[in-house]
Amino acid sequence: MPLRWFHRPISAIVLLAAMSCWSCAFAGEPPNAATVALHKLLDSEWDYQLREFPERATSLGDHRYDDKLTDRSAAAIKARREHHRSRLASIRGIDRAKLEGEDRLSWDILEFTADLDVRGDELLLSAPGAEGMPFSVDDSPLSVNPMSGPQFNLPQLVRATRFANEADYHHYLARLAAMPKSLDDLRAILEAGRRAGWMPPRQALTRLASQYAPLATDDLTHHPLYAPFQKMPADLAPATQSELQRSGEEVLHSKVIPALTSFRDYLANVWVPAGTESLGAAKLPHGEAYYAWALQRYTTTRMTAHEIHELGLREVARLDGEMRAVMKEAGFTGTVAEFRDFLRTDKRFQFATADEELAAFRDIAKRVDPQLPSLFVELPRVPYGIRPMAPEEGNNAPHYIAGALDGTRAGYFEANTNNLAAWPKWTMDALFLHEAVPGHHLQIARGQEMPGLPKLRRAYGNSGFSEGWGLYSEGLGKELGLYSDPYSRFGRLTLEAHRACRLVVDTGMHAFGWTRQQSIDYLIEHAQLERGFAEAEVDRYITWPGQATAYKVGEQDILANRARAMAALGAKFDIRRFHNAVIDHGGLPLTVLDRVIDEWIETERKRPTE
Repeated sequence: MPLRWFHRPISAIVLLAAMSCWSCAFAGEPPNAATVALHKLLDSEWDYQLREFPERATSLGDHRYDDKLTDRSAAAIKARREHHRSRLASIRGIDRAKLEGEDRLSWDILEFTADLDVRGDELLLSAPGAEGMPFSVDDSPLSVNPMSGPQFNLPQLVRATRFANEADYHHYLARLAAMPKSLDDLRAILEAGRRAGWMPPRQALTRLASQYAPLATDDLTHHPLYAPFQKMPADLAPATQSELQRSGEEVLHSKVIPALTSFRDYLANVWVPAGTESLGAAKLPHGEAYYAWALQRYTTTRMTAHEIHELGLREVARLDGEMRAVMKEAGFTGTVAEFRDFLRTDKRFQFATADEELAAFRDIAKRVDPQLPSLFVELPRVPYGIRPMAPEEGNNAPHYIAGALDGTRAGYFEANTNNLAAWPKWTMDALFLHEAVPGHHLQIARGQEMPGLPKLRRAYGNSGFSEGWGLYSEGLGKELGLYSDPYSRFGRLTLEAHRACRLVVDTGMHAFGWTRQQSIDYLIEHAQLERGFAEAEVDRYITWPGQATAYKVGEQDILANRARAMAALGAKFDIRRFHNAVIDHGGLPLTVLDRVIDEWIETERKRPTE
């Protein structure tokens, strides 16, 4: 599952950071002009991002902007495009050759992201009438779909917001009051996309409008945006609580719910019917260039659609064979499809209650946590929790919610307790490893705590690295005492096959003319998905070109780096040190990670044998 937006004792890897020019001042060495310019740019970009995107600031635990929402007006969009060009010029004006250590990696990351943003702007603007479209493809018409948009982002924002005192509630009330204009601005973006022909396919949007039902209702009993007023801090005076509750009810009834209802009706009656008949991103204005850009953005590699498609075919064939082998190990004599149906229908593999599912995940956590030192030199300090996914998220996949950057809020693995049948017991081990530890939580929390990195680096992530690490982590289950029976091993293989199928299906639809039904059938046959889930997954790929390819591409890159390191180091290879070498620089584009591991290998060659 894509991350829902985004512990360190000093290790040997961190010491490398401390030795970089980021810390020259502490070493008594005057930083050179390139270093000074880079640090100034990193600091200013960090402040800019928090100020411009208040929701991101809230999710990271910075509550200075909790009374605001991102400005998506035409003027703001134009200003951000100008900022993108200015940032790219600034980073390229700094001489990378004069930087060292982590500073050089910071230059690489900033140049990579700045270049992508500028090229993304140019692709959007290349369509006639697209001037009103956004500063980022993340907020383009393609970003409003059954997998993302206000229907999910607003409730998640509430869960990340601090409600510790009266001032926090007043900030939240101001943010609620800003929602109608924010939705109007988003509608203007969608209309600009409609005029420019920048539209997702209609058949992938059929569920979209209905997802707004929990937000568009006048009944506040279970309204996600009213939840903070139903459980308030005990030290708030009763009269203050009552007044805040009345204010919340008033702004929701008079402003927010009417705006959400109007936006839902616009989607249902205007925007969704205007969706395209064609599926592929290549059919969009300058679509082939856009899809190539999207693949680079999400995988952070230079792989072409053809290369990704061929990788997927090879991996699917391998995993088909491994699933058949595990099925035979379980003593099942039917077909793989029949084994899948048996696992789905046998009551042994189903949870009876949400509490039972949560207890089972928490039991896995208790078994895995003590084993982590066998695979890592240093671990994050920030804890993680396991909690149920919000009811309004329906049957979305389990996912991870990152903690606050300053460590004041833990990370959470959110399990899907809304549809117990969709997530049977034999999928649990792999799901936990991917979303919690050693997957998303361990990697993201570790990056957030690195003291030698600027905040912009500590908060940076990309799908290729983060989702690649999550999938790679699923493969560490045996070492952590999981996958003890053939059923859980089959579950792990089906999840991996699902990611391999994504390489084939995403590129198939967006570059090679595959149909929606062809893609659904492929997922059912090779990833063992239930039909309804396969349909939802294909609709996700249709409306989010390229993103789904990041998981398997990232995992394969990490595995390739590990194999290269093992071959080069022989007996000196230490899996614990390798894992920290991968994650101890925060998130990295995969092309940058490859260089980091090359340098780490050379350092390890010279390290005295202990």
